[in-house]
Amino acid sequence: MRIGHGYDVHKFSFERKLVLGGVEIPFKMGLLGHSDADVLVHAVMDSLLGASSMGDIGALFPDSDERYKGANSLMLLKEVCEIVYKEGYKICNLDSTIIAQSPKLSPYLPQMKENISRACKVDLKCIGIKATTEEGLGFTGTMQGIAAHAVCLID
Repeated sequence: MRIGHGYDVHKFSFERKLVLGGVEIPFKMGLLGHSDADVLVHAVMDSLLGASSMGDIGALFPDSDERYKGANSLMLLKEVCEIVYKEGYKICNLDSTIIAQSPKLSPYLPQMKENISRACKVDLKCIGIKATTEEGLGFTGTMQGIAAHAVCLID
């Protein structure tokens, strides 16, 4: 059994759509990034790559590569999972937390969970997604951006 941890953060931008867990969320701001800036999926990918000792998403999908400009992070997650599976690992579970003062994310969590389950080809029961605020503290609490943590267990 191997454990991986992933963390990602993106700052807000008025010129972007907000995409989390592959779900476009109606909000006045999106997240700035080279791809679709989906912090949740990015954290999940880094946890899987970390658990399998294969680096991080910056090495696999560099922001200097135009092929990944505006990329759908769920498609990148599928690619990461194929690499992990090709190395002989099986995903046992993924657990994650999105840290955002706003918007309220609870209505979107089931669809995020389904999207990640489908991308990873694992049972829905193997995916955990939570959302929390930081009670107005820190960069997420002051609405400067959104962060996400993810942990995974692979075998």
